[in-house]
Amino acid sequence: MPYHLFKCSETIPEREKHAVIKGEGEDLTSALPLGYLNTIPGTLSERGCAYCGAKHVIGTPMKDVIHLSHGPVGCTYDTWQTKRYISDNDNFQLKYTFASDMKEKHVVFGAEDLLRKSILEAFEAHPEIDRMTIYQTCASALIGDDMEALAAEIMDEHPEYDIFVVNSPGFGGPSQSGGHHKINIAWVNDKVGTVEPEIKSDYVINYVGEYNIQGDQFLMHDYFRRMGIQILSTFTGNGSYDDLRAMHKADLNVLECARSAEYICNELRVRYGIPRLDIDGFGFETMAGALRKVAMFFGLEDKAEEIIAEEEARWRPELEWYRARLQDKKVCLWPGGSKLWHWANVIHEEMGVNVVSVYTKFGHQGDMEKGIARCETGALAIDDPNELEGMEAIEMLEPDCIFTGKRPGEVAKKVRTPYLNAHAYHNGPWKGWEGWVRFARDIYNAIYNPIHELSLLDISTGEIPTDVGFVTRQMLSDVNLPDEIRNHPEWREYTGDYDCVTPLMDREYPDYPFTRGEASDGEKEPAA
Repeated sequence: MPYHLFKCSETIPEREKHAVIKGEGEDLTSALPLGYLNTIPGTLSERGCAYCGAKHVIGTPMKDVIHLSHGPVGCTYDTWQTKRYISDNDNFQLKYTFASDMKEKHVVFGAEDLLRKSILEAFEAHPEIDRMTIYQTCASALIGDDMEALAAEIMDEHPEYDIFVVNSPGFGGPSQSGGHHKINIAWVNDKVGTVEPEIKSDYVINYVGEYNIQGDQFLMHDYFRRMGIQILSTFTGNGSYDDLRAMHKADLNVLECARSAEYICNELRVRYGIPRLDIDGFGFETMAGALRKVAMFFGLEDKAEEIIAEEEARWRPELEWYRARLQDKKVCLWPGGSKLWHWANVIHEEMGVNVVSVYTKFGHQGDMEKGIARCETGALAIDDPNELEGMEAIEMLEPDCIFTGKRPGEVAKKVRTPYLNAHAYHNGPWKGWEGWVRFARDIYNAIYNPIHELSLLDISTGEIPTDVGFVTRQMLSDVNLPDEIRNHPEWREYTGDYDCVTPLMDREYPDYPFTRGEASDGEKEPAA
């Protein structure tokens, strides 16, 4: 597999080993670009920092928590409201952000008094919230403020408060992935085992590495509840602080995002003997496989098959409608982390699109290995790309759509390439059967948006034609389709509600199956 040096990076020759082109039948040991290393000086990375990985990715989705950054206000602002981690408590964690707002004088004279004042003011402003997470930033780490001692002191003075401290300054790793690791280990060290939960079912899981982007978690929880499984805690989307302190009482850790949360699963296995089971909620076949794996662990295969058959019958005709219109479209899969391998093969197999490039901003070698293994031959794989490399790749590959974050996505739009927000979604949720159809719909809407036809017109070179009538997406997508596809009697566009999440919040389920005896003080008998 040849390395690829972008023309824009010829003055930074070290970048050559960070990009490769997948060749026919090549062994992955010779295919991997270098990854999870410090960004090379001279290139402008799109990465986030370790603080961002701790707060923005892992911490902030906890719903009943004051998330306070001890540092300059710019740090917390950069991680506020930029992902759609919704919750069922009126999105408290999205509405508010908190910072001690360190200034230059605090760097010189210390900021512990400032932090104390900020903590107490935040609790007083929101008396309904008595849990807090404090995030260290570069500034507070460099001056050595003892946040743990201060938090312990305040909890002694106010026993009703519980405070969690995350020492993950921005420089705490090559990228935000270092922050994932730090908050995982800190949580299991400091908080797990400090609350005893009420066990209601014979089948109890922690759902780990799920951040409830636009309601993903509600779809997934619906499947588990229909199987009779109690979700003890979700780490951390729509997760409750105290529920997450009780993770040690689950029978199984069901892990979704391995890049961000495998660390806590591994620690819970070592310390409490809780097994780990990796699943994937993206795609029809992978979703079915995920439910079957969980069902086999608990002996619930019949219930899983009922759900799979019901969801498949409901949503397959709609996925096929989009697949017929997305066939052989080219996409760049540039989501930043584990989605490059969650999506790489399944969007090709189930939607018919071809993945012509994958990249990761903060993934490890294992992420890139899985991503390259699952994408098509000839795909360009890039580690830690900069903006100019992304622009050059777009020019070289001519993709029909890019799945990426807002910053590179807005750049792509300037060169008339549509993009979907792979981090926060466009119109999610995208997990589960219905979510996957919504994803296909969003890809279709992006590629066939008539606005892109208009963007190709240059008003500086001549008259704009005025004899072109109204154009819809379907007029563009169906023009070359055979009649049997265009008029298929069963296939149809997405028919779900604009808001498919809110009804799930209020859905009622039968009582859990519970035969272990009376639950008292959170104790339970071992499962048979």
